[in-house]
Amino acid sequence: MTVILAFIKDLFLILCEMAPYLLLGFFFAGLLYAFMPKRQISRYFNGKPFASSVYAAIFGVPLPLCSCGVIPTGTALYKNGASRGSTVAFLISTPQTGMDSILATFSVLGLPFAIIRPLVAFITGITGGYITARVYGEGRTVSESGSINDDTVESCALDADSGHRSFWQKAKAAVRYGFVDFIGDIAKWLTVGLLLAAVVSVLVPDNFIDVAGLPSIVQMLLVLLVSVPLYICATGSIPLAAVLIMKGLSPGAAFVLLMAGPATNMATITMIGKVMGRKTLVAYLSVIIAGALLGGLIIDYLLPEAWFSGIAGGAVPGMPVMSMVGWFSIVCGIVLAGLLLYSFIHRAIMSREGKKEIAENKNNYIMVKKFKVGGMSCNHCKANVEKGIGALDFVEDVKVDLATGSVMVSGEKIDDEKIKDTVESLGYTFGK
Repeated sequence: MTVILAFIKDLFLILCEMAPYLLLGFFFAGLLYAFMPKRQISRYFNGKPFASSVYAAIFGVPLPLCSCGVIPTGTALYKNGASRGSTVAFLISTPQTGMDSILATFSVLGLPFAIIRPLVAFITGITGGYITARVYGEGRTVSESGSINDDTVESCALDADSGHRSFWQKAKAAVRYGFVDFIGDIAKWLTVGLLLAAVVSVLVPDNFIDVAGLPSIVQMLLVLLVSVPLYICATGSIPLAAVLIMKGLSPGAAFVLLMAGPATNMATITMIGKVMGRKTLVAYLSVIIAGALLGGLIIDYLLPEAWFSGIAGGAVPGMPVMSMVGWFSIVCGIVLAGLLLYSFIHRAIMSREGKKEIAENKNNYIMVKKFKVGGMSCNHCKANVEKGIGALDFVEDVKVDLATGSVMVSGEKIDDEKIKDTVESLGYTFGK
């Protein structure tokens, strides 16, 4: 009972500490979604290698897009004319950080981490994009693969018609996206991060890693080994990194977790290898790993230790500052918990209604088939798959169930191969 109470207490404290900054980050995410000039941005994804990589990284760093959502977005950008280099720059810089995770990083890990994290994401994005462009002798033009159209813009998780909306329509869209859709996208992995942080806080002894006597570079390599295949969102990795620092993990090793975890996972690796080629995949992974390790080494060996020594005191359960969470943080924590709970309930309801609708309409179509699609983790993925398959001329209806990864397709003479090609072109894996 003591352990359970300690777990609940630490989970609540971590949630309350992060909540005000997360809610503010979700608000900015909504503003980016509703007010960013998407059509003007898309044109910058093709041009001179260095310049297009810089533009893609600038666009990617603040973009509120989760690790899984960046997969179809990057694929759509590339297939609609973006250069290979700028696409890689976007794929590297986007999942490592975002407006929500920058603010949450500041709240939990402090200002140095909040500055270094997006800076490294920006630099590694440019580097990866430029190297990729040089390796391939980048000379691709938009006309070779079609113009950059509204489909690209929409698949960037942004509103393609925002330029035709009134201010209040945009404001409403910003609130809905920031506090409903985007939270729904990261709810699962943010919750996993919070739960893991609380478990580690309660069960792992303080200074556990110090007692093990592992050098900083060894800690980084071990964290890297776990982080590369691991799926964790940029925000969900923050509380886990903070608690691991409290247990003795070096700040540099925690930084490796923050950078490599969100940017590398098996779904992203598979997509890049299939769509953009092995050389692009090698450049992508090499730059992320090198950037994470280099950033970690700089933090542990070159920057003042005092910049990071106060991390645990300000954000980790059991420390004085954390035990003095104010009423505002508590209210924000309750609001955030309510939004997370709503997202889980909403997803369950939508899944049940989708199955019911398919069942009711089954007799209205000549054929109904069920397929398994791997790599879908958010509403953005769901929308991409439904839109892609729904555009096929023989499809009458398509429903995606995120919980099970299943896709129900209704129509006449369903062509499995065309559905397979469509799914894989979006960056997902296909099965039956």
